[in-house]
Amino acid sequence: MTLNFYENLSNDYIKLLENGDEHNIIIEAGESLVMHTFKVHSTVLRYRCPYLYDEFKKSTINNDDNIRIIQKPLISAKVFNFIIKYIYGATVNLEKVETSIIFDLLMTANQFQLEELVERLQTFLIENHPSWLKLKFSKIYNSSFQTDFKALQNFCDDIIAKHPNLIFESNDFNTLPEAALVSIIQRDDLQLEESKIWDYIIQWGTTQNKTLPSNLNDWIDKDFQNLKNTLQQCLPHIRYFQISNETILEKLFPFQQLLDKTLWFNILKYSMAPDKPITSTILPPRKKVTTQLPNRGNTFQITSSIISNEHVAEIASWIDKKEVIYDVNNNPYEFNLILRGSRDGFRRDVFWNLCNQKTNVVVVVKVKDTDEILGGYNPIGWNSNFSGQYSETNDSFIFSLKNGNIKNSVLSRVKVSSKAICNYSGHGSDFGNDFYTHGNQSFCINYNEGYEKLIRKTTGKFSIDNYEVFQISKKKNI
Repeated sequence: MTLNFYENLSNDYIKLLENGDEHNIIIEAGESLVMHTFKVHSTVLRYRCPYLYDEFKKSTINNDDNIRIIQKPLISAKVFNFIIKYIYGATVNLEKVETSIIFDLLMTANQFQLEELVERLQTFLIENHPSWLKLKFSKIYNSSFQTDFKALQNFCDDIIAKHPNLIFESNDFNTLPEAALVSIIQRDDLQLEESKIWDYIIQWGTTQNKTLPSNLNDWIDKDFQNLKNTLQQCLPHIRYFQISNETILEKLFPFQQLLDKTLWFNILKYSMAPDKPITSTILPPRKKVTTQLPNRGNTFQITSSIISNEHVAEIASWIDKKEVIYDVNNNPYEFNLILRGSRDGFRRDVFWNLCNQKTNVVVVVKVKDTDEILGGYNPIGWNSNFSGQYSETNDSFIFSLKNGNIKNSVLSRVKVSSKAICNYSGHGSDFGNDFYTHGNQSFCINYNEGYEKLIRKTTGKFSIDNYEVFQISKKKNI
């Protein structure tokens, strides 16, 4: 029988780290203004982190005490503190740690080749923070392929099968690594029409070739060949023979030069005489998913590239004027997406076509180059028949959501009910001119006293990455 005393051993090594006794390395983590120094021992690094030990051997002696210094300015002191405590004590305390920090820790652990920690952190994120992974889906998916995070890759692949819009309609789709794109479009259970998949790979491919003319009529043979070379790994996975005849003419015909002549001939032959034999391989139709994906902590109840389930629960609690925020598993509302700027367009006529006279509407916007998420709730809706007029309600509100570096949400309820909602065709969504659409991909904040307080520190016009409009309704089982 073996008697194990790992906990005491871990505690003793943590004390050695904290005291810095007989250290022979100083590791400086973080930029100069927030830099922190860690006194460590080469012997520990040799067996617990060969990556850092190799850097120790390459470093030079920097003082009379034979102490060597390793600088890590690109790694925050907070993240490195987790790393070094894992190296010494084999413990990582993630209680009350921001999810973004945990993900940074995962990336650093991978850089330091700490395979055990990498595996455990992936599992921890999947089991404990699935909504955050969904909110940052494109970034996570990109990172999982760039770093070969198998667990996160599998997690994302399961989601893409039923929710392809999370990646195809994301702002980062055109920066997707080729390997990631190929892994998606080769799936038999990808829930997208084949013509849509074709559109997306053309979009991705043309984005990789910055010199292609914007007008297809101006393309020459060399342009088509460049695009064909870019898409050579993607083209074999399109189910060409599952595309309708009308779509072949509309979608494939303009890009026929991307396809081998035999394949193009067989596509045309099959469309006109499907019973005649052809020489090209016919890939099977994609399978329609009829069963629910595994429920990982009530994930993906909302289709959004901006807000998470936690955000939705908070908005729902404000709608019902609850003191305590709803648990994500007990949110009584469904949020049904009716408009997404990146998908449907940012023009005001798009808003009025899709949202006119819709009641119980939630608008959310992602401010460009920040963590800010702003929005508002309109229970009575906007009505184009009352253009230029205000509509009265006591139940609307505008808000800012906690997200990333934004530590606290801000709720601003209507103060002057007669100025709650403005129906102005020149704006689109308009919360009494306190918070409203202002041109393509921009919004504006003013303080017109219709609402209790500002939801942003600065007023005026600002750019957005994306915006979404949801119509909410009570869940049937509530």
